[in-house]
Amino acid sequence: QVQLVESGGGLVQAGGSLRLSCAASGRAFSTYAMGWFREAPGKEREFVASISGRGSTTYYGDSVKDRFTISRDNSKNTLYLQMNSLKPEDTAVYYCAAGGGVGLVRDARVDYWGRGTQVTVSS
Repeated sequence: QVQLVESGGGLVQAGGSLRLSCAASGRAFSTYAMGWFREAPGKEREFVASISGRGSTTYYGDSVKDRFTISRDNSKNTLYLQMNSLKPEDTAVYYCAAGGGVGLVRDARVDYWGRGTQVTVSS
């Protein structure tokens, strides 16, 4: 069993930056691929980024490539999402996710979800 708790969301102006964190409890954090998804009002949940257990492989959604960076610190059981050059269309609830493989997480085949953290980007 893995519990995921996101933090770091908030209100930021367009062009600004935020770093999200996801603290994981439970054993064997490094054996899980991790990812970030987001859900804007009235829209389906969207894949943002995923990372393999050791951090050697990453995937990004087209809308965030070259702006967002996913990383993890297995010694701290923590996942991160560095978000730069934020746009109003990045406004959403951001969810942390854990699964059995980086490709599986990318495809939303997730075993565990966090409860989400709100990110609001003002124009």
